[in-house]
This record gives sequence, C-alpha cells and structure tokens, in this order.
Amino acid sequence: MGTPDFAVPSLEALLGAGHTVCGVFTQPDKPKNRGMKLQPTPIKECALSHGIPVFQPVKLRDGTALEQIRALAPELIVVAAYGRILPQDILDCPPKGCINVHSSLLPRYRGAAPINWAILNGDGETGVTIMHMAAALDAGDIIAQASAPIGPDETAPELTARLAELGGALLAETVARIEAGTAERIPQEEEQATLAPMLGKELSPLDFSRSAQALHDQVRGLIPWPAATARVGGVRCKIFATAAERGSGGPGTVLEAGKNGILIACGGDTALRILELQPDGGKRMRAADYLRGHPVEAGSVL
Repeated sequence: MGTPDFAVPSLEALLGAGHTVCGVFTQPDKPKNRGMKLQPTPIKECALSHGIPVFQPVKLRDGTALEQIRALAPELIVVAAYGRILPQDILDCPPKGCINVHSSLLPRYRGAAPINWAILNGDGETGVTIMHMAAALDAGDIIAQASAPIGPDETAPELTARLAELGGALLAETVARIEAGTAERIPQEEEQATLAPMLGKELSPLDFSRSAQALHDQVRGLIPWPAATARVGGVRCKIFATAAERGSGGPGTVLEAGKNGILIACGGDTALRILELQPDGGKRMRAADYLRGHPVEAGSVL
C-alpha cells in the first residue's frame, strides 16, 4: 500500500527478494498539468509494469477495501507513504500484521512530513524505521531502523530519494526476519516522541531576523511545496537555493546584489545568499538573471 515515488523502492525490494506481491493499493489517479489529464500514481505504474493487480479505493471504511484484501488473502501488508489511515479491521486482517516504512528514526517525527521537519529543524541525521502499525499515529512497535546523514545543502526531494532506497533495502531484510520468526518488537519511548505535521503556506515567509542557517534550512525543507518565500525587488518570489554566510547589517538589508546572487543580512551577524528563485508568474532562475529585469540596490531592505 503506497502512493508516491518514495514507495517504489519498497515494492521493487520485495519483488527482488522473491516475494509474491498479490496486490497493490494506492490512492485514486488525480488530474495534473494544464490538460488536467488523470495521472497514475508512481506506485501504480510500477505495479502494472510487473503485472500486479492495482486497487484504488476512494474510501477504506465502507467495507469494499476490506473485502478486496480478504479475497487476496495476504500474509503481510506493507505500507509505504500510502497517505491513508488504515482502519482497525484492515490492520487485523493479515496473519503477520501490517508494517510501515516510515522516513524518520521513530519516535522522532511521527506524522505526515518527517523528512521536511528534520531539515527544517537543522538535524544532521535522520533515517528510516520499519514498524508494526497500530491505531495511534506512527506509535507501533519498532522492528528495525537504519540511520542516514543529512547533507548541509541537501533538499527535501534529494533526501526523500535517498531514504526511499534505504527504506527498500531495510524492508527486504525485515520481511526476511518476519518470515523466519526472528523479527524484534521494540516499544517506542513515548516521552521521546515528536510530531511532524503536514506543511502549510504559513511556513513559507522568510524572517530575516532569524539566522541565515535557519533560513537556509527553511528553504531546503520546504522544496518543492510550499517553498520558502520573500519579496525581492517588490515581487513575491519562491526561494529555491541559498547559502548561509557571515555578514552584518540590519535584518533584511541587501548587502550585495549581482552576479553572485543577492546577499541579505540576517540575525546574529549572518547573511543569506539567494542563488535561485522563482518570481510569481515566472520561471525558476538564477538570482543573477532575475536582477537583470528587477534591479535590487545594495542598502535597500527586503
């Protein structure tokens, strides 16, 4: 059970390990792009390429999905970024239970956006957890974990791709242990739990009174959506690439604006260099190219 690109390495890992995947559940196709043509989810495309039946229930609590699962009679259900909460009757269906590939080192970052929040908070390490699913949010017993460093300039999509591969490899090892009856069950330490709620546009505006490093983390963590934002040359822009440097000046003061981007004074004698941005209604571009049509003077305040 999965939906986005993150789920694909997990499915591929199960198939590569020789398991029979009797069905794939994913969210319904959604319209995309200007033509609003229905687009299959990445996991659906992967499943169909392997000849695996695909199910796309709109609801999970009306009994339809439960009957489909009972007809498939799986021994184990694996969930990887499905985007739906499984009701208890589905959790109770497979004899070996339901396990989840979660992109954090639980109990840290329970919730919908663990990768983004690890970057937003400036963490240097994260990882993946394979856990038994429970009724409470990401609170089930841990079976296995693997850690991974977070690069200082790594964005959320880049880290997601790495953790997807790590999760697939760990999943294959874990399912082998479940099959052999040697898998562990380690209860989570509730007092260590933190949440990673869904992202919203209220997180977007850059506050230049914060340190440049905090803003750099904000930019990296909010790609591709909702994206960090700032008004540059009077135009609202999404900010996609930055660098944290030393610098001094009133927060929001432009220290440089030229071929090396736009350097803006931030809190704590630091400065943020904007390298790539996208003005509203425009394309993503280098900040230096943006300045050709939207001059920004040194000394001005954003």
